[in-house]
This record gives sequence, C-alpha cells and structure tokens, in this order.
Amino acid sequence: MSKSGKAKVAIIGSGNIGTDLMIKVMRTSGRLEMGAMVGIDPESDGLARAKRFGFATTPEGVDGLIDLPEFDEMDIVFDATSAKAHEHNARRLQPFGKRLIDLTPAAIGPYVIPAVNLDAHLDAPNVNMVTCGGQATIPVVAAISRVVPVPYAEIVASIASKSAGPGTRANIDEFTETTSAAIVQVGGAQRGKAIIVLNPAEPPLIMRDTVFALVNTPDMAVHEEILRSVEKMVADVAVYVPGYRLKQQVQITRIPDDQPVETLLKAGAERPTHQVSVFLEVEGAAHYLPAYAGNLDIMTSAGIQVALRIAAAKEAK
Repeated sequence: MSKSGKAKVAIIGSGNIGTDLMIKVMRTSGRLEMGAMVGIDPESDGLARAKRFGFATTPEGVDGLIDLPEFDEMDIVFDATSAKAHEHNARRLQPFGKRLIDLTPAAIGPYVIPAVNLDAHLDAPNVNMVTCGGQATIPVVAAISRVVPVPYAEIVASIASKSAGPGTRANIDEFTETTSAAIVQVGGAQRGKAIIVLNPAEPPLIMRDTVFALVNTPDMAVHEEILRSVEKMVADVAVYVPGYRLKQQVQITRIPDDQPVETLLKAGAERPTHQVSVFLEVEGAAHYLPAYAGNLDIMTSAGIQVALRIAAAKEAK
C-alpha cells in the first residue's frame, strides 16, 4: 500500500488499453492509485499523458519498470501488452511478489470473469482476464449452465475493426483458444467454440456478441428460469460495465430433429432439445477510447474490478 493507503498500480503497455486503464485508475476515488506507466515506444500517447499527469514512466518495458525507484511501492501490475510479451513480463516479475492482472490471452494464471468467479481467485498471483469476447459472453454461458447442463456453447464477438490494435490482431489465435477454453472452465459448458469478427463498417459499430448454447430442457418452467438467470447475470456485469446490455429478448427455440448437432458434442453426450440464443452489445464508457470500442472498455473495466477487489481484500487483512 502507498502512503495514502491505496493500492499503487503500474501498467505495462502504453497503447489504447493501457491508457484507458490509467484513466480508469485515476477515476477510482477509492482503493487504487496510479504509480507508473510502462511502454516500449517513447513517443506513445500513453507515456506522454502519464508524464503530463506526473506519473513515473519508462519506455524500456518491464526491465525499466523494475529499475524505477517507485517499483517497491507497486502492489498491482496490469499487463496490457500481448500474449507473448506477457510470458516474458510474468517471468521477470515473478521474484518480486507483485499481483499481476493479465489483460492478454496468455492464460498463465486462472481465468477470471468478475461476475462469475472472482472470489475464487482473489489470492492468485497472476489472474488472466481471458479476452473481450470472453468477458462479454462467458457470464451468459455461466448463467445458463447454473440452471441446466450445457453440452455445447458457441460465441461470436463482432468488434469494430478500428478498435482492434496491433496487439489484438497479433493475438487472434490466442483469442479463440483462450476464449474457447474459458467457456468450458468458467462458463461450465462441456464444449466451447469462439469466433471473432473484425467489422470494417463505417462509421464503426459498437461491440456485438452472440451466445448460442445447446441445452436439453423441454420444460417451460426451466425456460423461464434460464431467462431470469441470464437477465440477472447481465445486470451483475452492468454494475462494472455500464454499457453492457441485452440487444433483444433471450430466445429459446426447439432444435429440429433433422438438424445435425451431434458433431458439436462430446462423445456419448445426450442430444440437446433446445438452443438458447442471447444477443448482447457493449458500449464503451468513452473515458479514453471511443464509445464504439466496447471490446476494449469491457476488458479495462473488468481489470479495474479485479484490482479493486484485490485491494479491498488486502486492506481487510
């Protein structure tokens, strides 16, 4: 903790996500305090802004962070770089006992979706925030699987091409792999698949997400329970991501007998009877990024939520 009693944070990655994180840290009036902005491009806007705000900065990556006089005061380190870079950064920081919040799809630490499983991982040294698509859709998969088993869930995340920076584009494979794995591990589905679409439309469209979940539930009372569970989960996520909402009413439709879904299921799984379709949109808060960049905003908002809870837990000890 810093002298102010707040948890001091460093951010590695001075691009769009890192800069938006900095703005959000500054907007938290409670337990977080901005400590340092770390980049590799001396001319980046994020480093320039951090300097103007009076924060410690370095263009020398994680090694520069470790060399900063303020490093010992840092409690939490956000990594907003890339999956490959995080592997290096995590190794360098491991001996120092810092709490890492990974906003890349590196998946070194446990997957964390704040509305679903944050309490289970408050003591983890390195938590992984999955992906933007995962943060938007896995809560819905979890809401459905809390009511009925989900033998298969598929998510499609459509984001504005303009909101996909170099890091996002470099991590497309990791996005699909990490999100698919988290659909199972956190969402509770038996099998999962993730697809990302970079939408080139002009003007840019806000993030849209679709969840398709196959379930075996002919009971209409169970259908109503699924609807209530999804609606509650959407409200829980909207507490820390205000622009997160249902685009339209949840749909539960019968799967035609001649529709070949068996190839999507694990061997021996019972054939599902219904498909649950959930359509979401995520509008960004426009703190630093444009409002259409809900994909980036949901990541930074989720990361801040984790940091706040870690700081509160540390303060309570």
